[in-house]
Amino acid sequence: MTAQRIVSAPDVMMGKPVVEGTRVTVEAILEDLGAGETIEQILEAHPRLTREGVLAAVRFGAEALKADVAYPISEPAA
Repeated sequence: MTAQRIVSAPDVMMGKPVVEGTRVTVEAILEDLGAGETIEQILEAHPRLTREGVLAAVRFGAEALKADVAYPISEPAA
């Protein structure tokens, strides 16, 4: 199986990172997973996407968070 990469181009999804060969954004994949969807449900909704592509998106998100940036944590609502 060919490794899928995360790519970005100004003319595809407004330059947001997408899984190569698709128009599925990393953002959409992470949102779906965070909402409780399974990888299988995401693959069913996006036939051109592969399991490897979903995992590449997760790795990309993890790498993006390694940047030297402070992330504020909000206090829980009372």
